[in-house]
Amino acid sequence: MNDKPVRDVYAHLSNSYGRNHYEIDRPLHQLLTYFSGAVPKLSELGDFVGKELYEISDYVDKIGNPKIITWGINGERVDEAWLDPAERWALERLVKEFGINKWAYRGGNWFDHYTFIYLIADPGLACILTLTNQTAYALFKYGSSSQKKVIPSLIGEEEDLKFGATWFTEIQGGSDLGSNVVRANKDKGDKWTINGDTKYFASDAGLADYALVTARPSKGARGAKGLALFLVPRLTSLSDKNFRITRLKDKSATRNVPTGEVEFRDSEAEVIGEPGKGIYYVMENLTVSRIANSMGALGLARKAYLEAYYYAQKRSSFGKPLIEHPLIQRDLLDMEVWIEGALALALKTIYQFQKSWKESIAKSSLYDYTRILTHISKNLSSEMSSEVTKMAMELHGGIGFLLEFPIERLHREALVTPIWEGGSNIQALDMLEAIGKGAAVTLLEDLRSISATVDTDRDLAQSCLDNIGSTLSLLDSEEAQKPRQDEFTEFIAKDILNSLGHNIATILLLAAGSSLKEPRFTFAGKYYFSRFIKHEIPTKMNISRVRNFIAIDR
Repeated sequence: MNDKPVRDVYAHLSNSYGRNHYEIDRPLHQLLTYFSGAVPKLSELGDFVGKELYEISDYVDKIGNPKIITWGINGERVDEAWLDPAERWALERLVKEFGINKWAYRGGNWFDHYTFIYLIADPGLACILTLTNQTAYALFKYGSSSQKKVIPSLIGEEEDLKFGATWFTEIQGGSDLGSNVVRANKDKGDKWTINGDTKYFASDAGLADYALVTARPSKGARGAKGLALFLVPRLTSLSDKNFRITRLKDKSATRNVPTGEVEFRDSEAEVIGEPGKGIYYVMENLTVSRIANSMGALGLARKAYLEAYYYAQKRSSFGKPLIEHPLIQRDLLDMEVWIEGALALALKTIYQFQKSWKESIAKSSLYDYTRILTHISKNLSSEMSSEVTKMAMELHGGIGFLLEFPIERLHREALVTPIWEGGSNIQALDMLEAIGKGAAVTLLEDLRSISATVDTDRDLAQSCLDNIGSTLSLLDSEEAQKPRQDEFTEFIAKDILNSLGHNIATILLLAAGSSLKEPRFTFAGKYYFSRFIKHEIPTKMNISRVRNFIAIDR
């Protein structure tokens, strides 16, 4: 018998393929130590995401897209999404073997879960996993005792794995949930029925066994506060199809998550929590997915950086390797510093979420602070990912634009991260709403405390604090406790969002450098301030230090 393995052809297409994407990411390990106090043992996952999962993601994107199966061979209505067997295997392994969705509910923490999302760095797969986690999250916090029985099947504790979904937006409103028109009517006992056909961007359509669905009760008020949140199973109590999938979308990327259109016709549903608090449950649920969006965007940027870094080592031009050209080093420096700043902000957000996630969004100042950081982080990381993946693509030259190499896909995938879970305009408006609850005071107090831990560059941290204070003063209020409500405030809201993100990232990098006694992050903080806040042209630079900095795997 021939025991020789099948040739690993994909190794010819990627320079980061086959490496342990966790073990080589030293900045991730160090920043996890700073924010969580521990580094999870994820070496086995690092091998998986750097090899099998990396190839599967590329294959499904190019060849194995999900298909909708509407009718079965015996004439039965099916409405199921048919996934490529490799994708099904990968999902099952991530949920059951690695336990991506269970740690926060079973004695672990959110750092574990979100580090998984970062390492997977595939928005489609991460979307399926995040939607399922969001379903478990809502049931864990607000579900009835019978609804909570669904959780083990969603987090991989039962052999029969179930998937979840969150179907909130509708075609006529998108992020404007207050314009939703899907209706809910009270039936007998705790049973409701849902009717409507405007759930236009329904990810996990045909895959979800349970969906979180927003609908307006017949006597519900207008606007977002009139919405209730419902649990809608795939099958009725008589095992019939409970809703219909009309089609799946053709998308630029995230092709491995089936996104379709859903129609409800007297669909059976159960209300989650109190009907009058549906919008609060939705906002909490969006916090979960917005943090996932941040970490997924960061993971894409990291994989693109790895592709560019290793390509620059192997490719030569004008008589020497690309990595030895100062302009290439400058690009890699900009990319790496931007990644590390956004990563520090995302991990700080997870730290605050870990402290506040069991509280109620409706009345928790601690949760309001988490929300501000979530909006800022989501905006910064998605902008960074779109630009860093583009830069990595450009560093590959013409082959970066060819479909056959994964660097092109990484950029396409990154482009959805500014859009998912609300674009930058939505993040800016939601940030203003959280600031209106007084959370900016908590933000300033916390950042002052963090800045006090910075040693050799405290003046730089103070400059960032001053910038943050000046930025918030644009809201024309006492530390922005009650921001002015007018058109100009909205006009500059995104400027405020961006400014806060860059200044907070700088403070966090400087603080990490001081706490860890790690010059890497001190250097990163100083360069981040110069490059992304002051927009200065460097007057001098230690090139040997740059070379050491961009080599993240040393």
